[in-house]
Amino acid sequence: MNNEQVLDLFVIGGGINGAGIARDAAGRGLSVALCEKDDLAQGTSSRSGKLVHGGLRYLEYYEFRLVREALIEREVLLNSASHIIWPMRFVLPHSKEDRPAWLVRLGLFLYDHLGGRKRLPGTRTLDLLRDPEGLSIKDQYTKGFEYSDCWVDDSRLVILNALDAAKKGAEVLTRTRCISAKRQSGHWLITTENEFTKEMRSFKAKVLVNAAGPWVRNIVNDVAHSKTSRNIQLVKGSHIIVPKFWEGQQAYLVQNYDKRVIFINPYEDNKALIGTTDIPYEGRVEDVVPEESEIEYLLAAVNRYFKESLTRSDVITSFSGVRPLFDDGKGNPSAVTRDYVFDLDETDGVPLLNVFGGKLTTFRKLSEHAIHKIKHFFPNIGGDWTRGGILPGGDIRNADFQSFIQDSKVAYSWIPRPLLIHYGRHYGSLINKIVGDSMGVEGLGVHFGSNLYEAEVRYLVENEWAMTPEDVLTRRTKEGLRLSEEQKTFFSDWFQEQFNIAQPQAYSNIL
Repeated sequence: MNNEQVLDLFVIGGGINGAGIARDAAGRGLSVALCEKDDLAQGTSSRSGKLVHGGLRYLEYYEFRLVREALIEREVLLNSASHIIWPMRFVLPHSKEDRPAWLVRLGLFLYDHLGGRKRLPGTRTLDLLRDPEGLSIKDQYTKGFEYSDCWVDDSRLVILNALDAAKKGAEVLTRTRCISAKRQSGHWLITTENEFTKEMRSFKAKVLVNAAGPWVRNIVNDVAHSKTSRNIQLVKGSHIIVPKFWEGQQAYLVQNYDKRVIFINPYEDNKALIGTTDIPYEGRVEDVVPEESEIEYLLAAVNRYFKESLTRSDVITSFSGVRPLFDDGKGNPSAVTRDYVFDLDETDGVPLLNVFGGKLTTFRKLSEHAIHKIKHFFPNIGGDWTRGGILPGGDIRNADFQSFIQDSKVAYSWIPRPLLIHYGRHYGSLINKIVGDSMGVEGLGVHFGSNLYEAEVRYLVENEWAMTPEDVLTRRTKEGLRLSEEQKTFFSDWFQEQFNIAQPQAYSNIL
């Protein structure tokens, strides 16, 4: 084991909160390291509903502060990364059997005005028998509402935060488990182990941040051997992916008989992402999978409203995530707050900041608040900066993605439009890092199928911590949804031969 590396801040957890905190801290001039036991975003942060949204249904639980903060953050994030975040319109068919129309309209009015909406269009009322958005809806639903929120590539949001943290000096260690953290002589002595190489390293850090998500209590109890009165409630959310079954780019939000709401969103061009469920979870987080009852529940919610009836055979794949919600004592998982809470343990003057709860949309504000909790330990720390910060690839003029694509078509006239959109949506202004001096598709190297070429894979391995075929196919891209089994096998074999980083993992269905 080498000598201890001395740091200001050590962050455990490579999900959205850990990556966001590392980025914020590094941008203020702190020396930072982050460790993640798996791949970046491999846990909860890649298994979301892929939305940057205020949380319309949280208004029903009087979570006005959370909704307002999320609505403000929605536009902040849209400006910071318009290549991976973009506006989406949501159609809410109204059922007389559920919430009354006046209550829905009131909620949408608040949703339009709580967060100082600027860029996104407001709510409008729909005649589902006449407006095109109602063509796929059963005729018994005559009235609906349409409102705005945003779509996000969740795993790329995590990776871009990690990239920006590294750009600002942070060290990002993936496949690296924190095996011990001990208070010693006014600092933390931290030991990590790399999963693949078994290399062990030591760090001295003034402050330790526990942003381990569903594993936050494991770090408190088994690694830092600390104490906290805070707790989390693990809630399982499952999604299914089916072929897209309506015309148009709008998404849908439907209310089920139990008054839960289900999102039905266009996904990866010709597919639909449907979710989510809310079920208390008590097993190992690593073992979470959708239950058949959850899949049937989601199909039933869709079939209640849409003319085209979905069956189990329509489900292409499914995935589950475990949300680490702050336990506020409420028994109903849907009513448990999505807000976040910090616990600062300053035993012996050596601080441990535990992060409980949170949601994807509010990660930037959570990260900023986390730094505020510990900034008194760093007298020379820089000020807040991330509100106007641009994520890697997001420096697009006026945050206008369509204009960016038009400009890119001129600069890269030889790139087929589907491939250009793929590069634009994943990498924004960093396209040149992949394309380099190529003047034709042959310059991109081996073609694995769909939009996946060797040049992109090499970029991901060299710059974005991709270490396995799954890292490329499921988190940094979603090309695993498009490749055949034969193509995935060929890619996996090629990847291992080229990089020899680790033994290949079984290809998962987490897409």
